[in-house]
Amino acid sequence: MGGPLITAALDARAFQIAPRRRRREAMVRLLFVGAAGVSVLLSAAIVLSLIGNAATFLIQVDKTSLVSDGWFPRRGMYDLRTIVTGTLIIAGIAMLVAAPLGLAAGLYLSEYASSRSRRILKPVIEVLASIPSVVLGFFALTWLSPTVVQPLTGAPLSNMLVAGAAVGILITPLVASVSEDALHAVPMYLREAAYGLGARRRTTSLEVVVPAAVSGIVAALLLAFSRAIGETMVVAIAAGGTGGSLLQLNPLEQGQTMTAAMTALAIGSDRVRGAELTFESLFFVGLLLFAMTLALNLASEAFVRRVRRAY
Repeated sequence: MGGPLITAALDARAFQIAPRRRRREAMVRLLFVGAAGVSVLLSAAIVLSLIGNAATFLIQVDKTSLVSDGWFPRRGMYDLRTIVTGTLIIAGIAMLVAAPLGLAAGLYLSEYASSRSRRILKPVIEVLASIPSVVLGFFALTWLSPTVVQPLTGAPLSNMLVAGAAVGILITPLVASVSEDALHAVPMYLREAAYGLGARRRTTSLEVVVPAAVSGIVAALLLAFSRAIGETMVVAIAAGGTGGSLLQLNPLEQGQTMTAAMTALAIGSDRVRGAELTFESLFFVGLLLFAMTLALNLASEAFVRRVRRAY
């Protein structure tokens, strides 16, 4: 139209990545692959360190002692129901505390708090997650139980209800932080569409934002549940039953969890003459706990992948 058409032959080398940049990218890739490989090797080493003694325990133990009156390693009584039930009861109580408090805090920060309040409150909540669990254990034993639980229920000072409540306080910031991130990631146009249809903020939050962030919320709850199952110091201090426990379904009684049982065995308090397999049971309980948390993580990953929505 207005002049000759000029064509220039482009050299293919102009589109090639510079050798220095290529080497740098390769080094970064190798670094990341190495980090991932080390993680896999560490996990495999942990499992292998457990399998040998766990198999020895399972082969040599009298199978009737695995279903006895309670968990008393000194007496050769290794009732798995006692520690598994205690673990699930305390973790369940913890979730009854952490789920509503954490989700409410996350919903407030995401949907109701101003940007200034969010900048202040979000770091405060994350700092609460760094409180040492031993501090919460002593808090449960010295204030929560004698001031709240005992006057209402008449339960002993150490019991599974107090331990579960303390673990719930411990994992509440985790639920709040992760769920808030999931809620905040919901696109703004979904909220604007709901407001355009005349929906109130409460309706928008509960019927639009929460369903859109359900995968992140479920991930937060399952992550918190795994954390509650693996908690050690709070249950070792506040749940009672440090030397053993009868099978208990009443949360107002003392109980034993898998982690507390491992703590008692690892420090050598139960490694006494006449209990040949007591120390080996430590590895079996550890392997069982590893299998439980692995199954929980795989189930949560499958569920999140199934309900995840892309916007």
